[in-house]
Amino acid sequence: MQPRRQPPPAPRSGPGNPRPTAPLLALLLLLAPVVAPAGSRSAEDPAQPEDAGVPRRLLQQAARAALHFFNFRAGSPSALRVLAEVQEGRAWINPKEGCKVDVVFSTERYKPESLLQEGEGRLGKCSARVVFKNQKPRPAINVTCTRLIEKKKRQQEDYLLYKQMKQLKNPLEIVSIPDNHGHIDPYLRPIWDLAFLGSSYVMWEMTTQVSHYYLAQLTSVRQWKTNDDTIDFDYTVLLHELSTQEIIPCHIHLVWYPGKPLKVKYHCQELQTPEEASGTEEGSAVPTELSNF
Repeated sequence: MQPRRQPPPAPRSGPGNPRPTAPLLALLLLLAPVVAPAGSRSAEDPAQPEDAGVPRRLLQQAARAALHFFNFRAGSPSALRVLAEVQEGRAWINPKEGCKVDVVFSTERYKPESLLQEGEGRLGKCSARVVFKNQKPRPAINVTCTRLIEKKKRQQEDYLLYKQMKQLKNPLEIVSIPDNHGHIDPYLRPIWDLAFLGSSYVMWEMTTQVSHYYLAQLTSVRQWKTNDDTIDFDYTVLLHELSTQEIIPCHIHLVWYPGKPLKVKYHCQELQTPEEASGTEEGSAVPTELSNF
């Protein structure tokens, strides 16, 4: 942790520069938004409301949390997005309650370059408001994205994946995606994308103001035969938490059908409290807006 920078000395009081009273000064500091372009970097502690700029890591944290939430709510393995670049943002920081972050960022399609068609890489902008409640997980998120993959094309790709999974003569039972060399066979890519889709919900629920997770590996996958039209999976993932370098195993049960809300149940090890360690979701009450979707 970098040392906390001391606040600048207060200006001298005088006839032309009267000193505000202490209570008024404290109120102004607490209410003032902290604003910074995406390229700015600050060594100050982000919990201090008197900071002159927003640390880039806080903007990136908010953008990643918003994308986890967006991917889950979209419910489409063909429309998965990842963060390309944070462009700008501002934050209102309260040391006792947490912070509210407004952030604008660009995204890329979550797909191997070899499978992308010309012009498919960058998918435009997203803007989000993310509210972190101190160190509590599951930030409240409102996110809007533009220039999404064309709806008809997304539906076609989702249905093709669904059809491939339903036509399997035997349910899948797979170990380790990617393999020990980091390689994902093309025929396993749909499984990985579905797992990433379900894991997005888990990663959003576990994210705090300082903790960030990404999907490192699937260590087991099992597809269940169902009597209805859904795709039903049990799988175990390893989530990598960047700030602590901790690897956390999570068992996830996913039920998916194209165009329907994603259903996710999960249980993770090595977490602090029971409410952080398990969950179930078939939608969300957190405000959100998915433009053009």
